[in-house]
Amino acid sequence: MEVTGRAASTGSTGVTASQDAAATTPLRLGTPAGRWVLIVTAVGSGLVLLEATVVNVALPALDRSLDASMAGLQWTVNAFTLTLSALILLGGGLGDRFGRRRVYLVGVVWFAVASLLCGMAPTLEWLIAGRALQGVGGALVVPGSLALIQSSFHPDDRARAIGWWSGMSGMAGAAGPLLGGVLVDAAGWRWVFLINVPLAGFLALLLIARVPRSRHGELSGRFDVAGAVLAALGLGAMTYALIQAPGDPGPAAAAALLGLVAVLGFVRVERRSPTPMLPLGLFASRPFSLANLAGFFLYGGLAGLFFLLPIQLQITAGYSTLATGLALLPLTVLTLVLSAWGGTLTTRIGPRVPLASGALVCGLALLLATRIGADASYPAEVLPVVALVGIGIPLITPPITATVLSAVPDARAGTASAVSNGVARAAGLIVVAALPLLAGLPQDAAHNPAALDRGFDGGMLICGGSFILGGLLAWFGIPRPAGVPAEPACRHHATGCPQLAGSRRPASCDGVAATE
Repeated sequence: MEVTGRAASTGSTGVTASQDAAATTPLRLGTPAGRWVLIVTAVGSGLVLLEATVVNVALPALDRSLDASMAGLQWTVNAFTLTLSALILLGGGLGDRFGRRRVYLVGVVWFAVASLLCGMAPTLEWLIAGRALQGVGGALVVPGSLALIQSSFHPDDRARAIGWWSGMSGMAGAAGPLLGGVLVDAAGWRWVFLINVPLAGFLALLLIARVPRSRHGELSGRFDVAGAVLAALGLGAMTYALIQAPGDPGPAAAAALLGLVAVLGFVRVERRSPTPMLPLGLFASRPFSLANLAGFFLYGGLAGLFFLLPIQLQITAGYSTLATGLALLPLTVLTLVLSAWGGTLTTRIGPRVPLASGALVCGLALLLATRIGADASYPAEVLPVVALVGIGIPLITPPITATVLSAVPDARAGTASAVSNGVARAAGLIVVAALPLLAGLPQDAAHNPAALDRGFDGGMLICGGSFILGGLLAWFGIPRPAGVPAEPACRHHATGCPQLAGSRRPASCDGVAATE
């Protein structure tokens, strides 16, 4: 069914002309309305990021309760990441077309229901299915949160808003291991999921009461079902191939071939579709393409760390679940404290230097992580790793976010945000699926500390190399800004990050971002 922009802004949604005007008036960060939008969007995104990391520290408990193999633990993580990364582009497009607040609300409620199903899971298969449904809800929430910021705030305030959004939502993801440790030790692994239900319910009420509608009426209500199906099929088949390759090489090879065909079909559909889920023209912007490519390697390295480190600390180093969460606490604190600073730094010097520096810091951290083994000393071996990652993440997230969003018009903010987030989730999906295979982790690694220790070292070297590669792409690929002028030239619009620069875009630049 097609819903035109005019219909969606009048009787069909009950939005009055005055409400439309209020929804399109730029908010200032220092106002109560602006603060509420920031809080609601950051909490929603943070809730999804939290669920992506809180489960990792609970994996050994899941293994004991549901008798899961290494492949089962991988699917527990990847079922969520698979649907999130496959459908996040669709979620961004739906928000652009049907209203970002409306789609965001549907995603929050969906996420709560799926979390309830996960918490009630009697078997591993039930849990994996529930995790997949959680990812569907997350695919509606995550792109909508950043798109609401992009479309709601005055350009002069987008820099700080993005920085605070990165810090608050990133802190939730970084706090996952600590919260998971507390919940698992105090109440059991099921509460890792059940805790989301009341939190999401409260968030939905705040969203309805405090966040204005946000929508660009020129976009139609059509959406790309074929593209979504092919994206999910391609990612799912490739994930299966990577996870099952050690034990079932024949079916894994067939799945890999199916995944490749599905990906090629996805590209063909997106080229021909009048309303593609992924507008391929966005990649004509060099900064947009390179920021996403660098992000693939950077977020992939981070996903590998968060997957293996909690297991290594508990099984090889002998930490309890709670001690594992506490061990990662400095990462949470540093991410919160430094994220706004990371946005400010990008404002002043552009995205290139912060991105490369953050990648180098995280790469060094993962090289140091190879020292974590049996009876690891926290001050000497664990703390330097989590501290360096806590410094590196705030140097990575704001520059990537700003570069991606500044390369597209505001009407495509939801789609651009979805692309960036989809790339990050797909990177995590592929790394978590491939890392045990590449690092030589056997299926019984969760019960074999010596084998786990060897595989952990190999995995950290691979993830550290991924960070270094992402940093090199950022350093050599994103053009060096000739300063960050108050009125950037059109040719520097996408790389000068006007959202962060806090400057008004020159009239002569109108339409450039859409065609670069």
